[in-house]
Amino acid sequence: MEAFLVSTGIVGLAEMGDKTQLLALVLAAKFRKPWPIVLGILVATVANHAMAGALGAWVTTLLGPQTLRWILGVSFIAMAVWMLIPDQLDDDNNAGKPLRFGVFGTTVFVFFLVEMGDKTQIATVMLAARYDAYFWVVAGTTLGMMLANAPVVWLGSRFMHLIPLRVVHIVSALVFAVLGVLALLVPA
Repeated sequence: MEAFLVSTGIVGLAEMGDKTQLLALVLAAKFRKPWPIVLGILVATVANHAMAGALGAWVTTLLGPQTLRWILGVSFIAMAVWMLIPDQLDDDNNAGKPLRFGVFGTTVFVFFLVEMGDKTQIATVMLAARYDAYFWVVAGTTLGMMLANAPVVWLGSRFMHLIPLRVVHIVSALVFAVLGVLALLVPA
């Protein structure tokens, strides 16, 4: 259960102000169809995080516990620094073009691609490597992603102004830093 709760919290915080959250806002404003957007985010996240979790679980079979502990500790600290650098969404160069895959298909495709190499995907890899609970890590990171993105789709830009993003980034960075230090100091 710890893997689920930690994964949910870390990804939920890491996603605040992330480019995929900005993408959710753009899609909501552009299409004004929240159900297919939210379902598209869910499908893309499950697929992406399942692959990332599998990679994290596989890494644990290659590395010894000491090496893995140091890699995870340094990785979490690097994530803390990365959290302090806000994301920006590129301009939409395809404005006005018809959708080939509909709102749902477009959301799945775009979210899956944008999430590749993103903070939350890398966090999923690290969490799956840290915990021997693949399902709970993927479920937690997916829930964290949905908790951060679904309200943006439903409430639009009003939600983005409720919490100062700088505060969220600092809190997220602190969480990652603490986890990194704990990973370095406390044997698994």
